[in-house]
Amino acid sequence: MNKQYLIGQLEAMQNAKRVNRLRVANLVLNNPDLLPFLIEVSFETDNKLSIKAAWSLELVLEQQLDWITPYLDYFTTQISTVVFGSAVRSFSKICNFIAIAYTSKNKSILQEFLQKKHIDAIIETGFDWMISNHKVAVKAYTMNALALFGKNYDWVHEELKLIIQQNIIHESAAYKARGKMTLLLINKKINL
Repeated sequence: MNKQYLIGQLEAMQNAKRVNRLRVANLVLNNPDLLPFLIEVSFETDNKLSIKAAWSLELVLEQQLDWITPYLDYFTTQISTVVFGSAVRSFSKICNFIAIAYTSKNKSILQEFLQKKHIDAIIETGFDWMISNHKVAVKAYTMNALALFGKNYDWVHEELKLIIQQNIIHESAAYKARGKMTLLLINKKINL
């Protein structure tokens, strides 16, 4: 199996239904040699197929997050280039997975391989997503990731609080709920 085979499978995905996304994700989970091709297609920002690839990549990494470790340099330098909203949603969720694993008390290989430059790139992109015109899901996952990474970077909590407080009055009910919860966690220094 090669990149062309994977592209054919992505092209056959008719819509965003979970069953379609899972079919491609399971193909990659059963054939890990396809992962680099899936990551590569996910970042082809001039290709709408990248959206389907990002959906599938999210499901793969939800199951096997440690598989991203050899690709952290590429992943973290490319996430800021993603333009399609639906793909940004998947990448914001992946960044949230990474933040959860990195800050968890449970051992993860990511804790060993995630470097400051990777975290900085995720944080920078996260703040860009927070101040850009993205849907609530992107901002909700990003708020959580930034709150988690902010445990080790005090300035992140301060900036995140500022953005949430400035935007909360103009945003949807879902944003307000997530924003209030995030502010409460940051202010009380509760275990995120």
